Amino acid sequence: MSDTQKHTKPNVPNLRFPGFSGEWERMKASDLLEFFSTNSLSWEQLEFGGTGLLNLHYGLIHNGLPSQIDINNSSLPAIKAGNEPRRITLCKEGDIAFADASEDTNDVGKVVEFVDCAGKNVVCGLHTIHGRDKLDITVLGFKVYAFSSKAFHDQIKRIAQGTKVFSISVGCFDEVCVGIPSKEEQKRIAGLLSLIDQRIAIQNKVIEKYESLIRAIILRSQSSSFSRKVYLREILNERKELNEHGYDICSVSVSKGVVNQVECLGRSFAAKETAHYHVVHKGDIVYTKSPTGEFPYGIIKQSYLDAPVAVSPLYGVYKPIDYLTGIYLHHFFCSPQNAKNYLHKLIQKGAKNTINITNQHFLDNLISIPEDDALQRIVALIEILSAKVSLERKLLSFYSKQKTFLLSKLFI
Repeated sequence: MSDTQKHTKPNVPNLRFPGFSGEWERMKASDLLEFFSTNSLSWEQLEFGGTGLLNLHYGLIHNGLPSQIDINNSSLPAIKAGNEPRRITLCKEGDIAFADASEDTNDVGKVVEFVDCAGKNVVCGLHTIHGRDKLDITVLGFKVYAFSSKAFHDQIKRIAQGTKVFSISVGCFDEVCVGIPSKEEQKRIAGLLSLIDQRIAIQNKVIEKYESLIRAIILRSQSSSFSRKVYLREILNERKELNEHGYDICSVSVSKGVVNQVECLGRSFAAKETAHYHVVHKGDIVYTKSPTGEFPYGIIKQSYLDAPVAVSPLYGVYKPIDYLTGIYLHHFFCSPQNAKNYLHKLIQKGAKNTINITNQHFLDNLISIPEDDALQRIVALIEILSAKVSLERKLLSFYSKQKTFLLSKLFI
């Protein structure tokens, strides 16, 4: 046997189900998949509950849809009348769709698979890549995991292009490979990972129920006779401390709040010099003016980080008059409607749709907040529910890590 043969890594994964042996077939992704054109319709041209063609927008791949799409249980928007594309390719069971762009390298190339179209007409839309097994060598539900595996996604991350936004194209699939075992082994792999995905979906619903209860408590407190109207400047003071000590740089996320940029986004977007950045202490309220999703005027969150951190000088940082008030404001502004209603009267949009609002002007609107005794009881209840949410999130993290581990070990 030659030295080359001795050191050739066999095409088999690190973990396998009992009873399976032999090497996997490794091929270019472009040899397996046939690609079809997609449309570029924006959210303004789509509507939920409409009667037109259903349209898969890339934003739903990133957030809102499970890995395996069953139209019976998944909500897709329809194309508004008059916006139908001239050329379409309808999605079929077994088809996959990649998100071709993301600000995070971990999400570029994120993929979903249609496992049941329920007889509906569905097309792939903006920033998606629509693929289909042209060789008929894969079983339903396997491809989404093969193309989500660490072995495949590491290849995608190496060739994704961009600085702030990373992207891939159909041509990239000539440069990446995927491993294909027998159909029987595919069924076992897809079956296991599908069960984990179902458990993750259930866990998300549990968390959603607790969070909806918190929102209901906040809503009820607004209409209570124990509430009073105050200007935000009466309960928040702008913190003007600068980052002279070189604290870690953080961003503000809808789902994670104040979070380390590298941990959240996979990289730092900070300037080389950060001494002029704003310092955030535990309990502070942070306002970022960047519009996102359901928050067109920006996000408002409380920092729960134990250590001081720094944020962009474009963010507003505020110290509450007490910790309880900060907790209440955090949960109040978690509601997209509350955030929009409060900020709408203050906002002036400038060139390129930028939001013009000074850090002090942010404090110039009224908010309803419970009186001190009621605030203490309400926040105590919210903290109990928040602790439960935190516990359920840890369990969700366990399931997600379990899936990540299997995606790294079951594929080549």
